[in-house]
Amino acid sequence: MSSDASSVPPIDFLAVGHICRDLAPDGWVMGGAAAYGGLTAHALGCRVGVVTSGAAEDDWAAALPEVAVHQIDSPMTTVFENVYTDTGRVQTVHSVAGRIRTDHVPPSWTRAPMVLLGPIANEIDPDLIGRFSNSLIGVGPQGWLRRWDERGRVHSVAWETAAVVLPLAAVTFVSEEDLPDAATLDDYRRLAGILVLTQGARGCTVFCRGEARSFPSPTVTVADLTGAGDIFAAAYLVRFHQTDGNLWAAAEYANHIAAEAITRRGLPAKMNVVRQRVAELIHSSTSW
Repeated sequence: MSSDASSVPPIDFLAVGHICRDLAPDGWVMGGAAAYGGLTAHALGCRVGVVTSGAAEDDWAAALPEVAVHQIDSPMTTVFENVYTDTGRVQTVHSVAGRIRTDHVPPSWTRAPMVLLGPIANEIDPDLIGRFSNSLIGVGPQGWLRRWDERGRVHSVAWETAAVVLPLAAVTFVSEEDLPDAATLDDYRRLAGILVLTQGARGCTVFCRGEARSFPSPTVTVADLTGAGDIFAAAYLVRFHQTDGNLWAAAEYANHIAAEAITRRGLPAKMNVVRQRVAELIHSSTSW
């Protein structure tokens, strides 16, 4: 189904990308940067909209009543399967939903204060970043770095549109796993306004205008790392916006939010602990 674009509600935060089914041994769970990032922004107090694509039987609006979902009809929903072996993760894509184009974003949402572009299967038209003229735009390019063979086995590729997207994004989030070599990091730093390199348990490093600062992550007991990067990206954008552009404070805040989230297993539990932590901070004198 596709929502009526003329009746979409006002939002503070827009997440764009496929909401997917992640196959698990006991069934499937909801996944995708749009889901994790959008729900994180909601947990942090934002009015959230999501633009996604999927099959009609996957009613993501019903599955995510906390946010406004604009779902583009597609014959299929994106489905991933991850198998972890001694030599690393083997990722397979079983189906891919339709591409998300510039005209799929409701006009009123193109003025959202914060936008997170989170492709997971090369589904977002890179030109879509030009649709937002007055938004704080964050980009998680992981899905633009993936392709797959005839069996659906996923492999990494170079980011072909980096030179187009990076200069237009306010903040770009990449993980160490996304970078094949140090030269690629240098290229991204040269093109990006703010580049945030996430480094797992070590935290993150923020690059801006020739300056680099590292921020350690709190030490926690990890239950589930799924979605950590997407949670971090959404938290960073929200805090960056709240602090009128304090890129260093945003990094510390995002580290703490992501660290809290990975102490729980599953998307609902992660969001519950984030909401609890934010509520505690509001009622205390402590802040990040």
